Amino acid sequence: MDPYFLLQQLEDEDRLSTLTDDILLSILGRVSLCMAVRTCVLSTRWRHLPWLLPELSISVKDFLSVPCTEPIEANDMEELAMAPLTKVTRNFLADQQRERTISSLHLKLYLTNTFFSEVGPLVGDAIDNGLLKDLDLTVLDETDPLDRSDEDILQRAQEIDTFFRAYPSVLHCLTKLSLKNAGFDKLEMHHVLFDCCKQLKHLSLCYCDTGTYSVFKIDAPNSKLCVLEIDKCRFKRLELVCLPKLEKFACTTWVSQHVPVTFGVVPSLGELELSCGASYNERPFKLSELLHGTTSIHTLTLDFEGEILWLQPEMKELCTAFNKLKKLSVCGIFVEFDILWTTAFLVAALSIEKLRIQVWEHACDVGEFRGGIYHDRRTPNWEMRFDGSENRLLKELEFGGFRSLDQQFTFIRSMLERSPNLQKIILRGDMQCEDCDALDASLHPSKFPKKDEEEMVAERIRGGIFSPEIIFDEDWSLSI
Repeated sequence: MDPYFLLQQLEDEDRLSTLTDDILLSILGRVSLCMAVRTCVLSTRWRHLPWLLPELSISVKDFLSVPCTEPIEANDMEELAMAPLTKVTRNFLADQQRERTISSLHLKLYLTNTFFSEVGPLVGDAIDNGLLKDLDLTVLDETDPLDRSDEDILQRAQEIDTFFRAYPSVLHCLTKLSLKNAGFDKLEMHHVLFDCCKQLKHLSLCYCDTGTYSVFKIDAPNSKLCVLEIDKCRFKRLELVCLPKLEKFACTTWVSQHVPVTFGVVPSLGELELSCGASYNERPFKLSELLHGTTSIHTLTLDFEGEILWLQPEMKELCTAFNKLKKLSVCGIFVEFDILWTTAFLVAALSIEKLRIQVWEHACDVGEFRGGIYHDRRTPNWEMRFDGSENRLLKELEFGGFRSLDQQFTFIRSMLERSPNLQKIILRGDMQCEDCDALDASLHPSKFPKKDEEEMVAERIRGGIFSPEIIFDEDWSLSI
């Protein structure tokens, strides 16, 4: 090795070592815990720092020697990842080694024997001893839900419930919980999540339910829950009767044939995301019916995942629910569909400041690759009379999946005509899709304007009349 390079490296290390503990902890807090420990082993000056970190993130995946693309067998989980995770957890939760209280522990692990017999007691003792304040727990499961029987998901929920009953202090400091593949048919899901978890602020449920096509009511006036994410859960309907602190709700891929969720007392709800590719079983519903009871929605995302619309045509009926709307995203619009129907939302939302449109064109879901549970795609037929209203507050339009199609130019020009203060238009390419990338490149060529075509595209949009800033971002690399 070059002596000069070695000397320079030592000087750089010395400069870092002169920094205060608080600055060094800020640096270590930006890397994984495994990386932080490896770094500190190399320097006596740094060696004590990991035990001063106020926030810890321990993920079982950090202990796998190589990334695993396939679900891991239970025995392999124990040997390859959970055993070293347990050792690290024990070291960092040891009362005699800690110099500071842990303000937050982010723990991601598998539901194995080690979880019950070793990790559970360690976390429970740390809470009881006042060493740990807040816990963010993610119980991982990479098994395809189709490969799990109803008995499997019932057993999984039973094991989770048994763990919470064995270590009740965990429930008392749980601030974030993420669960997957658990069926709480015979358990008091509401009692555990909303009566016992008094500090819970963020809840994510994926492939979880209280029985197939069941109605799940959440009535928790004392709950601190701010974020609720429901993904592919088999509820017939979710009724949010009372969640006064709820700020964000996201619902993805529901099975209901009607309105998938209803709102009661949710005065703080400002951000709503609805995403679903409509199958044969689903019927369109009125968005105004779903939004009934909401009063503060400022950010709304609707994603149709390239399928037909699951909304019935309406416009004026949305005015009340849209009266505070600032940001609207309409995504997953099949590339061959007309886009002008989205103007109905703008007529109802005169307060909107940012509009995002995302067009869907995926080689992985056409022809032989397309699933058989979906309708034939047909363009939306929203025959409405748009009045002479203007969106004077709209300043930014983002268009994802742009290609030089007539209906896209027509839509953008119509936005310029009804939005006299529109200042910026961002044209983006397609978002990356692993399934498309796995196909032959000839099946999904880029259709985004090339560099030498940008001026022509910009001129066609402006038409010599308008003068917005137009930004081209094919690979979504610009942070704007």
